[in-house]
Amino acid sequence: MGKLSPRITPVSDAVATRGEGVWLETTDGRRYLDFTAGIGVTSTGHAHPKVVEAVREQAGRILHSHYNVVQHAPMHELTERLADKMPAGLDTLFYSTAGTEAVESAMRMARQYTQRPRIIAMQGGYHGRTVGSAALTTSGTAFHAGLQPLMPGVAFAPFPHAYRYGWDAKATTEFCLQELDHLLATQSSPADTAAILVEPILGEGGYVPATDGFLEGLRERCDAHGMLLIMDEVQSGVGRTGRFWGHQHHDVVPDMIVTAKGLASGVPISAVAASFEVMDGAWAGSQGGTYGGNALACAAALATLDVIEEEGLMDNAARRGEQLQARLRSLAGEHASIGDVRGRGLMVGLELSDEDGNPAPSVAGAVHRAAEERGLLLLMCGPYKNVIRFVPGLVVDESEIDRAADIVAEAFDTVGDA
Repeated sequence: MGKLSPRITPVSDAVATRGEGVWLETTDGRRYLDFTAGIGVTSTGHAHPKVVEAVREQAGRILHSHYNVVQHAPMHELTERLADKMPAGLDTLFYSTAGTEAVESAMRMARQYTQRPRIIAMQGGYHGRTVGSAALTTSGTAFHAGLQPLMPGVAFAPFPHAYRYGWDAKATTEFCLQELDHLLATQSSPADTAAILVEPILGEGGYVPATDGFLEGLRERCDAHGMLLIMDEVQSGVGRTGRFWGHQHHDVVPDMIVTAKGLASGVPISAVAASFEVMDGAWAGSQGGTYGGNALACAAALATLDVIEEEGLMDNAARRGEQLQARLRSLAGEHASIGDVRGRGLMVGLELSDEDGNPAPSVAGAVHRAAEERGLLLLMCGPYKNVIRFVPGLVVDESEIDRAADIVAEAFDTVGDA
């Protein structure tokens, strides 16, 4: 009898048979409110009719044609559509299949373009499991344990997690930028540093939005030293935060954007965007991959962009995120274990701590299980797995947000704060 790897450890025992919107039906006949969205992937919900029809139509035309052999129309159209969503100047794209591939491509391109060997990443960042991406990841040790030695040439700067440091946002921002300056003076010379890689909102690291002024401070230092600023928008992009890109909540323009997850509503595709000059700085043969820019995925991505625009899903993400955070903050007034509520749009984290402010993963796990028993699927994140994350499809409506919040409240009432 065939078996899945024992290292594939699902957070739920449910086995899905079909989905619609933000709901999943399972083999045991249950119906779950899904606030995981395949870890932020099903941006237009499960089986959105327009995406399904686009995939069906494209499957009847051509499933795949490699872009280094014979290109296809959906990829060219997607390139035009995505370029329109990019900051001015980032008009040249390269496609891969997974976020980790795109991160590796961006890192390689930065090194080749600048002719510098080093990359600065953020403490708490997650960028993937392949060797280069894992070397850039510090959201938890599981992603690179047993893989040592990792790729050299990486240094880590602190990310402004104000709740963790116990300071206000301004003090945290100043500290992190000062530490970055110290790093540039002691560990990674600017003359050796190709790029700074950052998520505008930490994903696996705990759903922590960058503080005001932090990304702007990174931009200033990149400009001063000729380094590139790479924005990892794999989880925070494509409308999830209420704006198309998570970094658009700040006054900053990156040199590269990496995107994946919600771009095609569940069909695998990723991309890197940069200026033509930077993209042209990549060496011959450095960009490729069998399934990159797959025709089916490009068709799904085009339909996803249509749905986001036609149904006003960015605005919905902003409004539903405000609604969810308001409900969770009200709940925090009733439970001492809720230390912090944070996020942007439909990327919301609930951090649980004990009475001394230490991480409380046991409470988070108990609430997670109690919520699932009541029909709500959630995820956890953060290095201590004490952050409950809410990442539903962007189609979620007001009543579904209220239902999810009611279930979480019931779960806390059952579990308590101990």
